Amino acid sequence: MEILYPMFGMIAVTAVMVLLLYASRIQALSQRAKNPNKIPNEVARHSDEIRKYMSPRNRVITENYNHLFEQPTLFYAVIVYIFLMGNTDTTHIILAWGYVIFRAVHSVYQLTLNQVPLRATIFGIAGAFLLIMIFREAISLLT
Repeated sequence: MEILYPMFGMIAVTAVMVLLLYASRIQALSQRAKNPNKIPNEVARHSDEIRKYMSPRNRVITENYNHLFEQPTLFYAVIVYIFLMGNTDTTHIILAWGYVIFRAVHSVYQLTLNQVPLRATIFGIAGAFLLIMIFREAISLLT
């Protein structure tokens, strides 16, 4: 059961980004209401098209939100797999929390300093935690 806690941690990180995304979209829509010519009607119908009219800060929020629905979906699947297979151990729990912590740091870093080389390193460390969990499960299948 303990392996599910990091999964909820990742869900919580994503929930914070959902709130930030909503706030950024409300801001963009309120700017459009104040100045309808700033964002044309045909563009306002599609969220992907609206991004180019958003502030750089709000675009970064959208990008980070999208990132949290890419690799973390594999994390969720691995966590559920480990749980269902009954392979929860201290190492998996540490790796899972490591993944969540580095993904949270990645989000904070992307929303603040956002220097790509360091951000990529943070992303890579999180990915390494995930890959180690996957490799450990692959080894357990083979033995």
